[in-house]
Amino acid sequence: MNKEGNRVSIREAAKILGVSQETLRRWEDAGKISVTRTPKGHRRYDLMMLRNFGKYVPVDNNKTLAYARVSTQGQKDDLIRQVNLLETFCASKGWQYEVIEDLGSGINFNKKGLKNLINKILNREINRLVLTNRDRLLRFGSELIFSICAANSVEVVIINKTEEKTFEEELVADVLEIITVFSAKLYGKRSHKTKKLIETLSKELNAQVL
Repeated sequence: MNKEGNRVSIREAAKILGVSQETLRRWEDAGKISVTRTPKGHRRYDLMMLRNFGKYVPVDNNKTLAYARVSTQGQKDDLIRQVNLLETFCASKGWQYEVIEDLGSGINFNKKGLKNLINKILNREINRLVLTNRDRLLRFGSELIFSICAANSVEVVIINKTEEKTFEEELVADVLEIITVFSAKLYGKRSHKTKKLIETLSKELNAQVL
């Protein structure tokens, strides 16, 4: 243990509280937990503070993985909102958790975060998967991932079940997702043609649903 008096490193603090180091950094940014710095800028946490902080977190030995995803770099704010919701939800349950952030289309199975998630399930490294919404995992094929979870005794928790879309709304979202991916490959992600095509189709599809 890297101790300086009654202070420990971020690695030891994360182990004591049963959370990831990234979670501790977010808690620090949000003012939820206090931290001091060494002359070289390394974080140090007071042991007494950690023990008192831990009293308010119920013990849960199950390992939880929370997954957040957005399709583009321009949706960074949405990704932050997802991560905050996942962390708040998991912490309120007293779960030991890790958050995986992913970037890519909902019809792309080759995303780094998704592959990491699947490997952890297959290697039986987690007992629970938490999502903000069902479509944050995948647009198509989420049932396959859920079946893999069931086969490996992984519980799936979806926070916003009540915000499920109608069949028509889901169809519009799925069609737009497919068109966005293929038009981006054809014209480029930021091209005027791609943006124009998506805007036009979005208006027409939504008008038909309404």
